[in-house]
Amino acid sequence: MTKKFLTLSATAIAAAIALAGCASGSGTGSTGTSTPGMDHGSSSAPASSAPGSATAAAADHNTADVTFAQTMIPHHTQAVEMSDTMLKKKDIPAPVTALATKIKAAQGPEIQTMTGWLKSWNEPIQMPSGHSMTGMIGDEEMKKLDAALGTEAARLFLKQMIAHHEGAIMMAKTENTAGKNTDAVQLSKDIVNAQESEIQEMQKLLATL
Repeated sequence: MTKKFLTLSATAIAAAIALAGCASGSGTGSTGTSTPGMDHGSSSAPASSAPGSATAAAADHNTADVTFAQTMIPHHTQAVEMSDTMLKKKDIPAPVTALATKIKAAQGPEIQTMTGWLKSWNEPIQMPSGHSMTGMIGDEEMKKLDAALGTEAARLFLKQMIAHHEGAIMMAKTENTAGKNTDAVQLSKDIVNAQESEIQEMQKLLATL
């Protein structure tokens, strides 16, 4: 599938911030999350210790870390939206519903984590205007997914999410090589591993539909 390079809209940014705020009542930093597959070294620290480490956290990052978080937040937000769309539909094959549930459960907390990083680094959550991301699904394709039913919807979701994951993997690999913050680099590795595995799963599912 052809990857889309789209400029993020203000609406998507608002959705990302809103989702991050709702994801958990335990705070916005990485210490408050328990995303499967994520192993941040400070995960065992109490949430109250986050403010005291803000100065160190602000110093321990670079431009690549900021770009990674600013672009991956809206990218994840769209994946959650796509998953929500599927979970509202009837007559969707159970393995596809299970996959949508897994994607939402993993990426929602990661949005919260990355939002917390940007705040602790004193960096804006919204990326500079004009920045594009690979793998984002266009409005027309989102409308098609919303209108599709049953097996047709399942196939469309899988095809769109494969392209979406491929874009996220490209972004994560850039962070893996250029990032400085250890938690951000680790998350980038986790994203690559998890989403490469999910792409294989989705390709197998497509072959059965």
